[in-house]
Amino acid sequence: MILLLYRYFCAEFEERIMRIDIISVVPELLESPLAHSIVGRAIRKGIVEIYVHNPRKYGKGSHQQVDDYCYGGDAGMVMMVEPLHRMIAELQAERHYDEIIYLTPDGEQFSQAIANELSLKENIILLCGHYKGIDHRIREHLITREITVGDYVLSGGELPAAIVADAITRLLPGAITDETSALSDCYQDGLLSPPIYTRPAEYNGWKVPDVLLCGDPIKIRQWQDEQALERTAALRPELLKSIQTD
Repeated sequence: MILLLYRYFCAEFEERIMRIDIISVVPELLESPLAHSIVGRAIRKGIVEIYVHNPRKYGKGSHQQVDDYCYGGDAGMVMMVEPLHRMIAELQAERHYDEIIYLTPDGEQFSQAIANELSLKENIILLCGHYKGIDHRIREHLITREITVGDYVLSGGELPAAIVADAITRLLPGAITDETSALSDCYQDGLLSPPIYTRPAEYNGWKVPDVLLCGDPIKIRQWQDEQALERTAALRPELLKSIQTD
């Protein structure tokens, strides 16, 4: 959080354009998530560059094969080492990458803290697994970090890659109109956000809490802090334990 605050007031970071390269055998899955909303606008404004690369360009034979059977006889197909290695090597020949991240169900749990950290990087690669996964030699020799978005298995790493790219991009200066808004997001201080409301002040007999209409920023902030603690204790009590541990 401290680093994120520093970045928002540092001209060095404002001048830097972040680059995210995504490696996927089904790039079509990423077209919509990367073209719209905050991510799409950030790309068009030149705040972030996101490119999707298909390792099939280095696939085997006329069908550009990128997968093969598991050694040992296990079920499922595995993404081959050579196409992935050559794709990553091509990118590395053009620039230095701060992280080469593999999206995998057995990686570390993605969090706001990790998103904050990655948003301070300059160039990262997101490798999307598919089929049964990737040849482990890629993980041993090229991958610098492994991330999961949850304890479940998806058809591939494309949706997790879109999630990671979105979470990172919205933190970059200029991506959100009110840049300080990202600093008050859920989890930024380890807590859930307090309830939020907008006009009208009363609808169908449902009223906005009086404190939010009082105009006293100190009372409002105190109420918000209390609500954040209450909601976190009720909905995600393990977050409070981690804060106490830290």
